Amino acid sequence: MVPTATHFTCGLEEKLHSGRMVPPVACKGLDVILDKPLHDIVAFRKEVDGITVDVALQWCSDSYTDMMLGYANSIRTIDGGTHIDGMKASLTRTINNLVKKSKAIKEKDISLSGEHVREGLTCIVSVKVPNPEFEGQTKTRLGNPEVRRVVDQCVQEHLTEYLELHPDTLDSILSKSLNALKAAMAAKRARELVRTKSVLKSSSLPGKLADCSCTNPEESEIFIVEGDSAGGSAKQGRDRRFQAILPLRGKILNIERKDEAAMYKNEEIQNLILALGLGVKGEDFKKEALRYHKIIILTDADVDGAHIRTLLLTFFFRYQKALFDEGCIYVGVPPLYKVERGKHVHYCYDDSELKILQNSFPANASYNIQRFKGLGEMMPLQLWETTMDPESRLLKKLVVEDAAEANVVFSSLMGIRVDGRKELIQNSASMIKLEHLDI
Repeated sequence: MVPTATHFTCGLEEKLHSGRMVPPVACKGLDVILDKPLHDIVAFRKEVDGITVDVALQWCSDSYTDMMLGYANSIRTIDGGTHIDGMKASLTRTINNLVKKSKAIKEKDISLSGEHVREGLTCIVSVKVPNPEFEGQTKTRLGNPEVRRVVDQCVQEHLTEYLELHPDTLDSILSKSLNALKAAMAAKRARELVRTKSVLKSSSLPGKLADCSCTNPEESEIFIVEGDSAGGSAKQGRDRRFQAILPLRGKILNIERKDEAAMYKNEEIQNLILALGLGVKGEDFKKEALRYHKIIILTDADVDGAHIRTLLLTFFFRYQKALFDEGCIYVGVPPLYKVERGKHVHYCYDDSELKILQNSFPANASYNIQRFKGLGEMMPLQLWETTMDPESRLLKKLVVEDAAEANVVFSSLMGIRVDGRKELIQNSASMIKLEHLDI
């Protein structure tokens, strides 16, 4: 029988002494990806110099990203810290040592990086420290340097012993890691080929981009809109001094399901990369290279618009997550309704605002309601006044509060596995009101 997420949670709590070191919330997000584990859970506890270390880890065959959850004195360390650094360093070194012993890689100069080793890994590291030191304003990163040494030592000792006693598990993990290395090398070759021959090497900007006159990225912003119709209204309604417009043709590629070679060959993806000045995936993020420090996604308020917005967010999260960390990603909110009563015009951004406005009118009042189906229906002046004018517009700034949870959401909702989305739809069907469906 293949263990399910429920089996994982129960087994984890049992091996970590009924879960005392790991709060229940640590297990809740794991049921999305732990459906096809390569092996049993590896879990151990050790105390060194007054520091207690609890570790549980497991690789999965159908997952291609890693999830590492850290806790210090039962406090969730969202930004990691020395315990996570020690775990990563020890894990990479241990697996590489075992690879050399098994002679799985013939080339002497090639070794597995941490990214290859951790592909498909779910890991929980929980430490108890007598005098914890937390860094940052939010106090979500552990800073004790001695913890790294203790975690590093414990992981290397126990993981080496476990894998040497379970050669089948070692073979499965090495196979998974080597496949990740081969995929990375193939992607690198494809990327270099694309960089050499494609438009990414060109210094020219996309033809559809209506650039702004301002050359200071801190003052510049770009609206990514869907279609030429919305692009036309936005270009006419914008402030050319600091606002740029990039219209997209249809729905962009879902990069969660495509390799890097396919991504770089896609014209709309190329236009996005060039227009924003993003460079190549995997390279260190340089904010000074960005052409605009405000990237605003502006799509229609319908199902297609929501889908395009989700595809764009998937691209930004997977291609350069630092854009969220730097606070560069925004979502523009256009009005849903235009209400005319006499010479007065009101704009409502959702149904509740419309209802409040209607209730404010006299019972015998005569007024006209227009439902905007798309940005292309709005006149340039309307679009400026309601959606693009910094003095009156409504923008939502997007940040990633929990990268591990966001990673699971993108993998489950945008990945190749259909069963998770099907189950989500079935479980949520009773919550949907038919009159609210956009059909």
